[in-house]
Amino acid sequence: MLFPTEVVRPMEMKQYIISENTTIREAMRIVDARSGSNLFVCRDGILQASVSDGDIRRYMLINGDLEMPVSHIANYKPIYLYTYDDIKQSRSIMENHGINALPIVTADMRLVQIEFLKKPVVHVQPLHMPVVIMAGGKGTRLQPYTQILPKPLIPVGNVTITEHIMTKFEEYDCRHFDMIVNYKKNLIKSYFQDNEIAHDISFVEEPEFWGTAGGLKLLQGKYQGTFFVTNCDIVVEADYADIYRYHRERGNIISLVCARKRTVIPYGTVEVNEQNEIISLKEKPEYEFLTNTGLYLVEPEFLDYIPENTFIHITDVVQKCMAEHRKVGTYIIEENAWMDMGQLEALEQMQTRMRKDSH
Repeated sequence: MLFPTEVVRPMEMKQYIISENTTIREAMRIVDARSGSNLFVCRDGILQASVSDGDIRRYMLINGDLEMPVSHIANYKPIYLYTYDDIKQSRSIMENHGINALPIVTADMRLVQIEFLKKPVVHVQPLHMPVVIMAGGKGTRLQPYTQILPKPLIPVGNVTITEHIMTKFEEYDCRHFDMIVNYKKNLIKSYFQDNEIAHDISFVEEPEFWGTAGGLKLLQGKYQGTFFVTNCDIVVEADYADIYRYHRERGNIISLVCARKRTVIPYGTVEVNEQNEIISLKEKPEYEFLTNTGLYLVEPEFLDYIPENTFIHITDVVQKCMAEHRKVGTYIIEENAWMDMGQLEALEQMQTRMRKDSH
């Protein structure tokens, strides 16, 4: 009897996709969390390579540097099927080649599906931690939408952005949310209180606009342990339990989740000296930097650094902690693991991506 393979489609597929710059250590962690499953290296959705548990173990046997990019060990000639091939072949192909996962790609090598002999079990560590959602701002960059709806209630797909955020945390048993509200607060409160939406939310009302950190002071004394803080306009697709582990291991007072961004300048650039003589030419140079996603892991004593009844941004509070030699760290994710709707163009991109993921 020929047993069917198990299929993973776009929403789950992100769990098995990494970039070429992912470290071998991080790839190893992901493989272990997914019961030894293969991972697939993509560039803008285009399949480049595969990485197996065996690739990683063989590299470890020669004492390879685990901080090297995974491109160092990836197989750039992966086995795959096209969408127009007979998918029924997938089981025999996997059995003949001794692999557990087979990518299905379009004619231009865009990864659209993964077939498994046996779908890996993804282990999610429950955290049982509170989450603060910063939802008090006016959302001026999203006007005219936010002249009618507050930013936390803007729909992305069939539900609000805030519900996407809460659902992600609830996967890790983070089920209590303290939402700091101000602008159009009654609309926000009535939406969540009157629509039988099953989320555990407490509303903390900010009497004035106190920036991205001032409202956090209202929570001082409420938490005895570590808690998450998130902006109300971002979704981060990452292992939240690993973020917590990393934060605790380093003893940080706050950890900023940062995305690795790459920007290409679409022009040739020229560098000159003081005499305006050219010393270098670069054609469409590419720059890499880290950007703050708006997701944080925070210790209760961080709130001690926030003044009462004051407009202050969280970056200013972080600077105060650093000035007093408190440990401040980052947890780095890849750019495609961060969805941000803070501006109109970004909102449209998030809408498009959510629609693709739901199909």
